[in-house]
Amino acid sequence: MAQESSPEEPLPVRTVSRMLADWIGRLGTVWIDGQVAEYRPRPGARNHYFVLRDTDADMSLTVMADVSVIGRLEPPLAEGQRLLVNARADFYTGRGSLSMRAREIRAVGLGQLLEQLERLRATLAAEGLFEPSRKKPLPFLPRRIGLICGRASAAMEDVLVNARERWPGMAFEIREVPVQGTQAVSAVMGALSDLEAMPDVDVIILARGGGSVEDLLPFSNEALVRAVAACRTPIVSAIGHEQDAPLVDYVADLRASTPTDAAKRVVPSLAEQTDVVARLRHRTSTVVRNLLDREVVSLDSRRSRARVIVTSRVDAAHSDITHLAARVRALSPAATLDRGYAIVLAPDGSIVRSGSDAVSGDLLDIRVAAGRLQAQVTSSDAH
Repeated sequence: MAQESSPEEPLPVRTVSRMLADWIGRLGTVWIDGQVAEYRPRPGARNHYFVLRDTDADMSLTVMADVSVIGRLEPPLAEGQRLLVNARADFYTGRGSLSMRAREIRAVGLGQLLEQLERLRATLAAEGLFEPSRKKPLPFLPRRIGLICGRASAAMEDVLVNARERWPGMAFEIREVPVQGTQAVSAVMGALSDLEAMPDVDVIILARGGGSVEDLLPFSNEALVRAVAACRTPIVSAIGHEQDAPLVDYVADLRASTPTDAAKRVVPSLAEQTDVVARLRHRTSTVVRNLLDREVVSLDSRRSRARVIVTSRVDAAHSDITHLAARVRALSPAATLDRGYAIVLAPDGSIVRSGSDAVSGDLLDIRVAAGRLQAQVTSSDAH
């Protein structure tokens, strides 16, 4: 039962410490699942201390274990190891510190890890996080590529070299972080959040380059997998090799078999695109040339048909004119003259049609088919 206190009657430190120790002592023992984040063996010491870190959150507990408890562990205790620890909370009143006193420690075997991963995979799949319809398309040519990888890692070099061989000058925003161990999940999630906030980062590559199941565990962490699934920026997973399958692979928008494959899938080849442009240009030139050739042939054909039509019409018009001219000639005075007739003109140039049109003494102009004559009227007769 809590002891009453006030500014006038405060409780001494020793009393509060004993109260805390008594309350914490009632918690009993619990089984804890965690990963060894820090362990410094102390040869000859009876009690050993190590830090057990949560696999999903940035939280940890200090665990104290008797040397006999640690000695029974197989394989031996080491940093990065996944453990199940049966422990009881212990509050040390002298320093006011809390630790967990281990009674039993079990290494989490590969079989257990795979079972846990399979259960998590089934849960995430049931939520629809692996559905193809959720996958976002990658940009054809990213303005800037976000790259999350280990510090000075071969995976980083593979991505950078292959990407810039394909497209010289490709811009990257690189975050070098731990990619295995207890710090990996929080570090990768922080880098992911940082790159996601950059508007010119069009795609993000997670690159590691393979490892054991235990090494790749951070990339099957539920919190990290959900963070990747929630990203608006397309994510390319290049965590393992062909045979590896961390859960991040299932939610990523593209799964690359290696970091080199990721570079080739994200960055187009300048040489290939130049060749495509050249082929398209040649194809376009061929199409245009063929089109022009067909138009020339069509124009020649139309011109030939027009020439035939015009010639035909000219010939018909010429024939009409010839016939018309013949008719005109047949009706003209010249034709009459050709038949032996003559035209008689009075001195005033008028045509003499009857004897009364001329009087005695008039000098008449007589026109015949070939030439003209003059005659003087000696007498005229109107009849």
